[in-house]
Amino acid sequence: MTPPIIRTLSELRAQTTGWMRAGERIGVVPTMGALHDGHLSLVQAAKDTCDRVIVTIFVNPKQFNNPADLENYPRTEEEDARKLARFNVDAVYVPGGDEMYPDRFATTVSVEGLTDVMEGAHRPGHFDGVATVVTKLFLQTMASDAFFGEKDFQQLLVVRRMARDLDIPITVHGCPTIREIDGLAMSSRNLLLSDRARVTAPRLFEEMEALAEGVACGQEFAPLQETAIKRLETAGFTKVEYLEMRAQDDLSHLDAPNRPARLFAAAHLAGVRLIDNIAIGD
Repeated sequence: MTPPIIRTLSELRAQTTGWMRAGERIGVVPTMGALHDGHLSLVQAAKDTCDRVIVTIFVNPKQFNNPADLENYPRTEEEDARKLARFNVDAVYVPGGDEMYPDRFATTVSVEGLTDVMEGAHRPGHFDGVATVVTKLFLQTMASDAFFGEKDFQQLLVVRRMARDLDIPITVHGCPTIREIDGLAMSSRNLLLSDRARVTAPRLFEEMEALAEGVACGQEFAPLQETAIKRLETAGFTKVEYLEMRAQDDLSHLDAPNRPARLFAAAHLAGVRLIDNIAIGD
């Protein structure tokens, strides 16, 4: 059965207040819609953990620094609701822009340190938008648990730090990246790839795997990084914004994996910006 769609905070609170009084554990899966199997794996994790599950769908304008990117972001609400039907979620919260950011809204949540690199450096203001909307969603849903994918690993760390620093009583769960059979990390943006670009896109993961394997075997990072970038550009990627090795806990820059480390990448292919990350030595 298609889950009920809630569009206002008052409707949402009418539901969640009763659940809380009954002592039920509430899970939230924040999304921007255009749901794929990666999102649905988060929904399943929430179902396995919690008594009640809310999926939120809101294309957050505050986390887009490119107006064209916001305009082109896929919006598939009816199809999303159909995909959620088999999970028997308790509510789909789809607030409008005025509901989330009413007239004279004037507050921004900002997390320092973790947001200065990679996505934060290339998308100014992005993580302020993420932290602000996620803070609101945590408070609006009154959830005890939240579920995020490790594909957006930097975002996961930012959300965890924000919740900890603001004493929001919620457990933030990180769930494994879900990939297509050819290795491409599932993303709503993949819908924007042309057929030709979709064939090329898995090269990002392939080059990252080769780089991570080389570093794990003791090879120097810089030459491997240079080779991987050249191969991506030859394959058709027009711009590699970053391909970096960083510490898994605080995103410190690393030249060698002398502590738990991950490889992070962002690259453009046929006008679509793809991101990915993998653990080194995993």
